[in-house]
Amino acid sequence: MATLKDIRKRVSSVQNTRQITRAMKMVAAAKLRRAQDAIQNSRAYAYRIYGIFLSLASRRGIDHPLLNVRVEKKIRLVVLAGDRGLCGSFNANIFKEALKFIKLKESEGAEVTIECIGKKAFDFLKKRREIAKYHEGILARATYANASEIADKITGEYEKGDLDAVYLIYNEFKSAIQQTVIVERLVPVSTVVPQGVVGLMRLDEEDKLKDYLFEPDKDEILKAIVPRHFRMQFFRSVLESVAAEHGARMSAMENATKNASEMIDALTLQYNKARQASITKELMEIIGGVEAMT
Repeated sequence: MATLKDIRKRVSSVQNTRQITRAMKMVAAAKLRRAQDAIQNSRAYAYRIYGIFLSLASRRGIDHPLLNVRVEKKIRLVVLAGDRGLCGSFNANIFKEALKFIKLKESEGAEVTIECIGKKAFDFLKKRREIAKYHEGILARATYANASEIADKITGEYEKGDLDAVYLIYNEFKSAIQQTVIVERLVPVSTVVPQGVVGLMRLDEEDKLKDYLFEPDKDEILKAIVPRHFRMQFFRSVLESVAAEHGARMSAMENATKNASEMIDALTLQYNKARQASITKELMEIIGGVEAMT
């Protein structure tokens, strides 16, 4: 049975843990607020450029190398996870979906290579698969320039014929307590709105039917807008993942703080019972001694 000293040490230890989890929750909440602002600022542009792309791609006679669909023999899977843990099932859900995707594509005869963004993704997958590329430190400084550099390398490999398709797995931000794992085909760029694009601006049917005059011409505009669209959607996915990680960590630390408080209450009750039992025992010994003397 634990002594009073042991229980006091446990209470003190749990109190220290609660202070840490409470501080981590506050830090995650502050970072989440900034990440949400970044998403809101990027979504408007990302959705609008997607709308323009879909409007152009829906017209006949439009062609671009990133739109050409090939038989998927060589697939690149970009796994976007977090740099740190203590965020609940945020990373585990990504890993589970990644292994499931790899198994499915390999059963169809495709060769799957892996590209990692996020230290946790690299640490997990390097033990199970050969990693083609690992982009370190991207999430700590999630900028459009960094995302564009990765996006351009991916499209370059696809245009050279080294890859037949590129897929991205990431956590999409819904709210501070909800994240959704998304598997999205990046290349070839799809003219069908993917699952991962939330709140995509609906194209007005009249807008799609208008006969626009393009300057200089449709092919030149598409040539410029498709790579830009690809970079922006990739950058948006990175921002979604960053915000989802902060939200998951804030929620996990809130639960940990609550559990620590409940444990402290239980240990305090156990301490009081043990202390009362000790006092009662001492009183009984005193009474017994007095009775023996009389």
